[in-house]
Amino acid sequence: MSIKINSKSLNMAKLEQLEELTTQERQYRYFSEDFKRKKVLEIERGLTSIGEIKRQYQVSGTAIYKWIYKYSMGKEKGERMVLESKSDTVKIKLLKEQVAQLERLVGQKQIKIDFLEKMIEIAGEEYGIDIKKKHSTQQSSVSGKAEKLTPTK
Repeated sequence: MSIKINSKSLNMAKLEQLEELTTQERQYRYFSEDFKRKKVLEIERGLTSIGEIKRQYQVSGTAIYKWIYKYSMGKEKGERMVLESKSDTVKIKLLKEQVAQLERLVGQKQIKIDFLEKMIEIAGEEYGIDIKKKHSTQQSSVSGKAEKLTPTK
């Protein structure tokens, strides 16, 4: 692969030469269509990332997204390619694991609730008393404290 800069040709394998380029030389360099297609294909197959190409070849993200739009395999099929960074993939995986863990915990708590309710039911039958709290009963108006009786005159 080679890039042309002001009628100079640089070999892409020599990345040290890219670091020596001035900003103006970087702006006017030319990547071949074949090179762009190969890089887009590598991105689509997950062999490389946009960030890696940006760092390795000192290309802007905007330029790479333009390459993807122009040379993407999905473009011909009318599909839209969604690029997800590895950190997002890791984050999604961790969140799914956390959801699974919380679902297991909820299941364990439900089993414990069912067990305790059954114990209350069995204890109530065994001792002949209603242990469960009834929601429809009236609370007593007396707080349980002894009221001071004052003599009336």
